[in-house]
Amino acid sequence: MSGNAGKIRNIFLVGLIWPLITLGIYHLVWYYKVNREARDFDQRIDVDPVLAVLAITIGWVVIVPPFVSVYNTGQRIGRMQQSAGMQPTCNPWIGVILLIFVGLYPLYYQHELNQIWTHYRNPVEGEQVPLAV
Repeated sequence: MSGNAGKIRNIFLVGLIWPLITLGIYHLVWYYKVNREARDFDQRIDVDPVLAVLAITIGWVVIVPPFVSVYNTGQRIGRMQQSAGMQPTCNPWIGVILLIFVGLYPLYYQHELNQIWTHYRNPVEGEQVPLAV
């Protein structure tokens, strides 16, 4: 079984610089791409990236959906780490706490994703990589 590799991104650009320059638009693009990468990496991970983005945008009206979506994204990253044959180190509760206190969960999640792609020796985005499980 194999999946598509994602993109290694600079965590500071993802979490601080690009969102500031684009007035937050980059964050939504990044969130979509991360959830799409999870789906493309392991077909057993069930996620609709559009719904994930809607949950963190208009979901704020109901208050709960953004927290659930960020938590679920953290779980998906942990499952990706398992599929890569790694010990899962991504803790979705850290993502939720970072969302609540400082909104910097993208730095943490991108760091965890970068570990997966480093495990595969920095493949080109979209390259097929073998899954361990």
